[in-house]
Amino acid sequence: MGRAADMLGVTPAFLRSLDASKLIVPQRSAGGHRRYSRYQLRLAQRARDMVDQGTALEAACRIIILEDQLAEAQRLNARLRRDRPPE
Repeated sequence: MGRAADMLGVTPAFLRSLDASKLIVPQRSAGGHRRYSRYQLRLAQRARDMVDQGTALEAACRIIILEDQLAEAQRLNARLRRDRPPE
């Protein structure tokens, strides 16, 4: 966690708060250490940027979650339209 926090320029407490907000839920090593994927680190960076701009942490997490859900729905919709048989 310390290394990830250093990479992002945040505190470990900030990363724990993202976990508590369910924005990112890291995997755990055998020793119980949090392990973050690149995708999770990108989400954490987005949250940090929003907080730096004055958005409350809880609001930033919710916005990011909703943006990701919308993007996934749009990808699914495009795929369904592409795969739909012609009428």
